[in-house]
Amino acid sequence: DEANTIIRGLRQVSKEIEDGQFIFDTVDEDIHMAIERRMTEIIGPVGGKLHTGRSRNDQTTVDSKMHMRAIIREIQEDITNLQKIIINKAENNINVIMPGYTHLQTGQPILLSHWIMAYYWMLRRDWNRFEDLYQRMGECPLGAAALAGTTFPIDRNFT
Repeated sequence: DEANTIIRGLRQVSKEIEDGQFIFDTVDEDIHMAIERRMTEIIGPVGGKLHTGRSRNDQTTVDSKMHMRAIIREIQEDITNLQKIIINKAENNINVIMPGYTHLQTGQPILLSHWIMAYYWMLRRDWNRFEDLYQRMGECPLGAAALAGTTFPIDRNFT
């Protein structure tokens, strides 16, 4: 059927890109046109149905969101690694007393480990903000088309 034919074509295009065998043509406006052109070469006219119900604007937005989601996970991993270092530093300084400051004046004695851990919690809030952004980037824009949607009966939650 057409769906399996498209999937087969996409797998071949993906392999060509991964292997550095995909040939980009200056005639192609962007990566989406290049892939559609190659799909049509591989599987024939059904390759033109690759973006049925989805404009290139949709596809570009999805690409950007997918890229952002990958970057967000990298940032979250970096934050987590930094938090592990902070915990280690706090544990190594568990009995160190330092002056606590308020309004640029010494206030009361505090533990250095507590002061260090304040940064852990600041980073935790940042990690959570990135998680919220990650979820938002998971919302599917397909079907919005160039402006006011598509007449194709697509399921945006499925696509």
